Amino acid sequence: MLIRLGGQDLAIVGRARVYICGITPYDATHLGHAATFVWSDVAVRFLRHLGHEVQVTRNITDVDDSLLTRARETGTPWRTLATRQTYQFEDDMARLGVSTPTFEPQAHNYVAEVIELTQALIDLGHAYLAAGTVYGRAGDVAIGAGLSEQDALSLASQRGEDPTDAAKQHPLDTVLWQAADDGGDDDGNQPVWDSPWGRGRPGWHVECSAMALATLGPGLDLHCGGEDLAFPHHAFETAHAEAALGVAPFARAWLRAGAVHHDGQKMAKSVGNLVMVRDLLADHSAAALRLMICDRRWWDDWTFDPAALDRAEQRVTALRASTRQPDGSADGPDRVITALADDLDVPTALAIAEAEGGRSAEIVVEVLGLHPFEPTARTSMLPNP
Repeated sequence: MLIRLGGQDLAIVGRARVYICGITPYDATHLGHAATFVWSDVAVRFLRHLGHEVQVTRNITDVDDSLLTRARETGTPWRTLATRQTYQFEDDMARLGVSTPTFEPQAHNYVAEVIELTQALIDLGHAYLAAGTVYGRAGDVAIGAGLSEQDALSLASQRGEDPTDAAKQHPLDTVLWQAADDGGDDDGNQPVWDSPWGRGRPGWHVECSAMALATLGPGLDLHCGGEDLAFPHHAFETAHAEAALGVAPFARAWLRAGAVHHDGQKMAKSVGNLVMVRDLLADHSAAALRLMICDRRWWDDWTFDPAALDRAEQRVTALRASTRQPDGSADGPDRVITALADDLDVPTALAIAEAEGGRSAEIVVEVLGLHPFEPTARTSMLPNP
């Protein structure tokens, strides 16, 4: 069946390969995170409902400047902080009913793959070494992302890049391998590994490239993440993978969930307007939270309204009850599938399910993950730091 997903018409042959940009584990899961992972889960559930084998990679970016900064600020070893927060994240996902991924690579376990990919980019002329740090050439990444160079530089500065780095040949070049300061301290808060270019650690974008390629191969059917990751992260992740392997597109379709707003601004740690998933689940069901998130098109920005959760609880109860009713019409289930195949048009599918009941409602409850469940206890797979 041809479906539209991530704005693209997709035919799936055999397995579907889905990559989901996971968390940098230095803080608790908030509603903005939840929106991304619930929408990704709905896409995976729908593909599986259609009968496809789906392999899902959801990474953990546990080697990253923001995590290392938090570790130094709190006096916590970086592996200890990453382990604790990864466990909390996995527990939140279990409570939300998000399907367990096939692979959950942690960046610190994929340093060898980052080194292989970085060396390939150097050998092919897409990267260069300067003072122990390896930089990936920006090339036409900004143009490919539909941005002017000025806009690209502005976004890069806001989202973890340093265009003023004097060692760069171009301000938009990005770090593939960061040289360690003073040799590093792999027992404390500057993790380091040996490499052909000296001791150091991977850059952010190339970590995702390496983890995606190592677990799912050189081409993805669907890549999911937050809308704020489009540039520079997804753009450079794509550029590194395509330049090294010569396989394009890196991802056939992209699903970037819209931003969640609260108190008049986009929900963000820097703003301090976070709503934590754990707090919401203390008073509401996971099904209600999932329905509140998904009662829109996935790309739409939206504003959190606590009253919407109460309304969602009532709708979930009614939907579950309606699954026990006779089908309202013979074509109801087909119309639900048609709506979901149109880039996960959940509002239309919900309207049909609520009007028709029976099998139509069953499909919506299944794909949106609205069935009652008891989350299983999650045990961290990370070793003790």
